[in-house]
Amino acid sequence: MDKESELSANHPVVAAAAALVPLIEASRESIVEQRRLPEALVEGMCAAGHFQLSLPAGMGGPEVHPRVAFHAVEILARAEGAVGWCASISSSISLFAGGWLPRDVGREIFGNPADARTAGSVRAEGTARIVPGGYEVSGRWDFASGINHARWMFCTCVVEGDDGVKRHRSGNPVTRSLMIPREAVELIDTWHVTGLEGTGSHDFAVKRVFVPERHTFWLGDRPVADGLLFHPRLGMLSAWTTTAATSLGIARGALDAMAEIGGQQTTMSQTLLRDRPRVQRAVGEAEAILGSARAFLLTSVGEAWDAVASGAPRSDVNEAVARARLSITHAQGEAIRVVDRLFHAAGTNAVYRAHRLERCFRDAHVAKQHAAGQPSHIETAGRALLGIELKEPGW
Repeated sequence: MDKESELSANHPVVAAAAALVPLIEASRESIVEQRRLPEALVEGMCAAGHFQLSLPAGMGGPEVHPRVAFHAVEILARAEGAVGWCASISSSISLFAGGWLPRDVGREIFGNPADARTAGSVRAEGTARIVPGGYEVSGRWDFASGINHARWMFCTCVVEGDDGVKRHRSGNPVTRSLMIPREAVELIDTWHVTGLEGTGSHDFAVKRVFVPERHTFWLGDRPVADGLLFHPRLGMLSAWTTTAATSLGIARGALDAMAEIGGQQTTMSQTLLRDRPRVQRAVGEAEAILGSARAFLLTSVGEAWDAVASGAPRSDVNEAVARARLSITHAQGEAIRVVDRLFHAAGTNAVYRAHRLERCFRDAHVAKQHAAGQPSHIETAGRALLGIELKEPGW
């Protein structure tokens, strides 16, 4: 382990994640049954900064390097996928809100000490009608992970004036992101799903809620915060590094689960699972797949960060970011390869909900449905690596 990796793995937020593992393990069944994180765990994660890993230091947040955030979320997800997912989503929102809101506004919203328990959506599924002093917001959004424990909702809207939808010169609608208090929204119980049940990713709606102008921003503007975390080429990469960390953590949890049931038999054979060559091969392959994907991700994200930090030429930055972008989507796909191998190698044992491997299987497949896991990112990375200049290189 190099010095930077060692520092990342030993950061206080990472140590705090490890300290919460016994509580997470004791809460697993409750998390799934209740479709939310228990209050004691939420309070522990909040105190550790796990819901605001990317919140600027100037707002009282940890503002950690994405590799540090990766290690913390990976540990949480290894213990229970939904826990890592909620930390990842809220921390991503803390990056956007913390990076684009003025410091005094962030302090006003998140308090002192900062408590950025957030949920919401970057999809413009609502309308924000311009009114004196701000906007009147209505709409309905889905996939609000962590809404049960959130304090603030991140809502993205299409802006409307008296003359209809506002548009940029390009013709695209003007959008705005708004921070709305949790008590001002209606939770709609829709989260009856295949996996990641404990994230409580319900729909929510607002109707004619006033939001002051100072609580809004547009991600197309330059960030207010100065740190590299909020650089246009690194912001989304930093946010989605923890998405990949969740998937890889779930895969590591599946390996843990396989070890736990290795001493069991099945109805078809008296040979223990761990003594079967087929199972041994599957575990060996899974370890190699997981370790390779994890190493590629951590290396690529670090190199992209260094390229931007050093002011490298545009072409070098494009290539570094393309590799990092590729490594995130690749990691989510490889996590599924890991759990699939283990699930099938475990035979009928794996189909019972009493065995954790079954939940890891479901969680990994649901996690891959996130926007970060879409195949188009691999195609975009391929174009960049072939030397094709992207019109909008983005993150």
